[in-house]
Amino acid sequence: MRLSRRTAFEREPNELSVSLARAALAGRELVDLTETNPTRAGLADATLHELLADPRAATYAPEPCGTIDARRAVARYYQARGAVVDEQRIVLSASTSESYSWLFKLLCDPGDAVLVPAPSYPLLPYLAELSSVRLAPYPLVRAEHWRIDLAELERTLDREPRVRAIVLVHPGNPTGSFTRRDEAARLGELCCERALTLVVDEVFADYAHGPLAPDRLPTFASFTGAPCFVMSGLSKVALAPHLKLGWILCADEVSEEARARLELVADSFLSVATPVQVALPDIFERTEGLQARVRARVAENLGALDRALAAVGAACPVRRLAVDGGWYALVEVPRTRSDDAWVLRTIDEASAIVHPGYFFDVAERGTLVVSLLPEPRGFALAVARAVRLWCELPG
Repeated sequence: MRLSRRTAFEREPNELSVSLARAALAGRELVDLTETNPTRAGLADATLHELLADPRAATYAPEPCGTIDARRAVARYYQARGAVVDEQRIVLSASTSESYSWLFKLLCDPGDAVLVPAPSYPLLPYLAELSSVRLAPYPLVRAEHWRIDLAELERTLDREPRVRAIVLVHPGNPTGSFTRRDEAARLGELCCERALTLVVDEVFADYAHGPLAPDRLPTFASFTGAPCFVMSGLSKVALAPHLKLGWILCADEVSEEARARLELVADSFLSVATPVQVALPDIFERTEGLQARVRARVAENLGALDRALAAVGAACPVRRLAVDGGWYALVEVPRTRSDDAWVLRTIDEASAIVHPGYFFDVAERGTLVVSLLPEPRGFALAVARAVRLWCELPG
């Protein structure tokens, strides 16, 4: 058989997976400080699936963009957040990953490029490769709380004549940084000057850690500075990755031609199941309580991490980076070892699993990534052990 080069991904097990397999074989219990699946973290609503039994879901009447009632429910979700949107400008998908894929198909020919932030989510290279799209990273400045390096972004645009879109993850994943208003305005100007489109991933937008600073933009749902698509979905909004529903909001500057072509793409797949569309208004009714539980969990675990660092004292060489929102914390550790070495030592000596920073394209060595979603008691004990290890303290 001849197979596509697009699927020739590296599949060899790395040191981390080998170490985890060895620990499992030995029967060791590890605390997974990378866990971000709400259905495994005790945070999801275990009864949501009951809403899928509505008899109206027994009739299949496919709509390319999704049923009008479901799209109205998404519009009300944004209206509750202060953004007035038209349900006719919403397209439903099975997930944010599928939304990325559709937008890459809509905006790019094979070989075209898309700008993406670094650090960012490691799934993006796979989605791009499967769509025959190249990724060109633009840096976020760590020392300035992950401010977009707009000068370098412009230089990248000058070097890459086939860029068709700029992807923005808002808030960043794993940085948790919300975009500043002046950054959004400049990105809009660049898109207009160079005939580009802004693609904004807002899956973590509901999880700010308290009130946002006035210079931060809560959402791009009302953005009018350039053609802009905003993506989100039930995976994070309702803690329901298993229900498989996402959406794309076409902001006001998106042309009728682009919307018509996106509808044709959606019509070619018809991937969103009827039951979850019928249940969507009722699902949204439950999100406020679910999200409050997540915010409380994240705050509790963030506090446990900070207390573990404070317990070491002022001489502690480990530092937790500031974060505006999301489910992750980034931790600076001594650069006396590689990130991989720290991860493996954390498994072996602290019985905990963490991510190396480079997994998210963090450029600087000495960065580990910790999920803030695990069960709090286990998190606090594991992170205290890990912090002492990272500080090279006994025990």
